[in-house]
Amino acid sequence: MTGPRTIGRDRAAARASRPVAGTSPARTIRRCVLALALGMFSLGAAPSAPAVPRPADRLAWTPCVQPGGPGDQQCAEMSVPVDHREPGGARLSLRVTRLPSDRPAARRGVLLVAPGGPGGSGVEALAHRGPALRTALHGAYDLVSLDPRGVGGSDGSGCGLRADDRDVLAYRSWPGPGGDIRDSAARAHRTADACARNGGAVVRSYSTANEVRDIERLRRLLGTPRLSLYGVSYGTYVSATYAQLHPEHTDRTVLDSTDDPDPARVGRGWLARTAAGADERFPDFARWAADPARDRDGLRLARRPDGVRPRVLALADRLDRAPRTTDTPHKPLTGNLLRQAVQQALTDDAAFPDLARLIVAAEDPNAVPALPPGYATPVPDRDATVFLATLCNDVRWPRDVRGYARDVAADRLRHPLTAGQPVNVTPCAFWHGAPADRPVRITADGPPDVLMIQNLRDPTTPYAGALRMRKALGGRARLVTVDRGGHGVYLAHGNACGDRAVTEFLRTGHRPAADLRCPDRPAPVEKPRG
Repeated sequence: MTGPRTIGRDRAAARASRPVAGTSPARTIRRCVLALALGMFSLGAAPSAPAVPRPADRLAWTPCVQPGGPGDQQCAEMSVPVDHREPGGARLSLRVTRLPSDRPAARRGVLLVAPGGPGGSGVEALAHRGPALRTALHGAYDLVSLDPRGVGGSDGSGCGLRADDRDVLAYRSWPGPGGDIRDSAARAHRTADACARNGGAVVRSYSTANEVRDIERLRRLLGTPRLSLYGVSYGTYVSATYAQLHPEHTDRTVLDSTDDPDPARVGRGWLARTAAGADERFPDFARWAADPARDRDGLRLARRPDGVRPRVLALADRLDRAPRTTDTPHKPLTGNLLRQAVQQALTDDAAFPDLARLIVAAEDPNAVPALPPGYATPVPDRDATVFLATLCNDVRWPRDVRGYARDVAADRLRHPLTAGQPVNVTPCAFWHGAPADRPVRITADGPPDVLMIQNLRDPTTPYAGALRMRKALGGRARLVTVDRGGHGVYLAHGNACGDRAVTEFLRTGHRPAADLRCPDRPAPVEKPRG
């Protein structure tokens, strides 16, 4: 474990001597699974860390080109207090990143890209999304982001969790067959205790409130009076919180794929709502899997869409009773692993073929099913810690295990695709210590400078949650609804109507006069001139 004493110095110096590492495909999949997991952890008292000298208030930018990313991406180290209430105490070094405008004459400001998660990397987000944003916005902004505490190139600590407690299915807190949550409760308690024992002040500092404080410090170091914000998934909650607390320093805010900001339901409500989200999204997969075009690849699962869901549910039930051997030793295909694969695939149409192949192989007695990427190895300790600790540090969660058992039993009947997992007990139920900050209430108080964009059938941040954010923001916001499924909207699927609305807002400040509904229609392909 790296203690706070070394966090701001030794590791930052070591990183300065090497390029930033890229992201392997398996790590990318793990981060996708992370984004779906939502919830968990526990903390106790830790020895106080000695104070370290306050560093100079400046950012020293150096090249940090990522594999497949733009050639002019830059990174710097930003020092922040572990506890902003004690600015002279222990510090962390955070990796921050930027893509300068490629059209200086058109530049109008700075756009911060707030990654999803909790646990998403801003360095990776800018490498992957930055070129498309730069092209769409015609150089109107310097694009900036950061790796939050504990993520990627930033300093942080883990909880020292057992490998089996970081397995995807354990980490997602799937109930046992039949809905038994005794193993889930024991694991959640064990995980919470590990964080209390090993996490220290650094893990206690993982929170939305501190990410917002770190963004405000970045704004000051950049020397810009106001930030525009583009948040995706969990990044929408971070962005909305920043805009609520710092309206005088906020320019234009885009929230892409949003959930309910109700302080009483942060984290727990986000996870619970994914059960209905999966039900709303699954018919898209069913239509795809019943299409006669699937016959040529052997992936047609039913003659009609209404036959796909019963087939998948029946297969999951059989795998509960008799798991199948897979291509990974000691890692069978269980009913819950199949359900997890379904939930993950619903985030993106591009994942539909691999899910259908898994279903076909699982039903073939002569086949050896291949596990989806990222399912064979545990989630890295630090990744799991950041995600879970952020949610547990943000708000209090109910502690009554019997209440979770009742919720699981009811949810399994209402939403068999997710089998009670979204409402199961998590380590947050046993978290040690109260949240250091009260969650911010998002309100209609503030300038009308917010544009929301949302898929109608999003399994991860379902539409009902976005409507709650829209209601909370009142006249400050407009909502652009795109009639399609999946998670993530702007510049993701070529929807001309939705992309145009966001681009125009960020470039000109013009929003639709009222909430807008966009059909699922791709942008026209421009014919070459000449």
